[in-house]
Amino acid sequence: MLNLVKGHRVSLVENLFESFTKLTEHHLMANVHAEKILEVFQHFIAIHDEPLFFILELPVSIDREKVIAKNIIKESHKDVYYIDGCSREECLALLIRYGDLLVNDGLSKFGFGGHKSHDEIILDSYNVVTIYSKELSKFNDFFEPHDIQFVEELVTAWKTFSKTSPGISEIYECNGKTVYDLPEELAEWGIYLAETRTE
Repeated sequence: MLNLVKGHRVSLVENLFESFTKLTEHHLMANVHAEKILEVFQHFIAIHDEPLFFILELPVSIDREKVIAKNIIKESHKDVYYIDGCSREECLALLIRYGDLLVNDGLSKFGFGGHKSHDEIILDSYNVVTIYSKELSKFNDFFEPHDIQFVEELVTAWKTFSKTSPGISEIYECNGKTVYDLPEELAEWGIYLAETRTE
């Protein structure tokens, strides 16, 4: 059974297991136990000797959305933030300082990528880690040190959802802070709002 991060709950969690699959010729997707997510991200950073970037996606707050009826919005948006030109040491320091908040939050997404290789790793909802690479073969053994096994078909939380078995995503607070404090917290790191996307 998959150990979920604190900001997510799944009705049929007993149907979820730690494993990974090849999604496309450029993507790997994995269910990763909550306690292993940071080490998987640290591994990705460690093997990329190049300038890196950090990405953070935050849902737009309800007061900024266009409300079409009481508590109903027509479409939702997310703010996409970046920090460019990070060293490996800076990325690892960011994970040490903010990793608990980033991993356990149920509303946001975050990841890292290489400016030269264009490889990317993203933590999506419900413990799903996605790796993108133009040369995916270099990640053939990536999950092996983490004891995450290959499967032909990965069952993610999304495949278990129905009206009777929903998932719940919640904001996570750590030391009085949430992910919505990060743009200000990371201002000295050079974080900037790149765009606001429609979900």
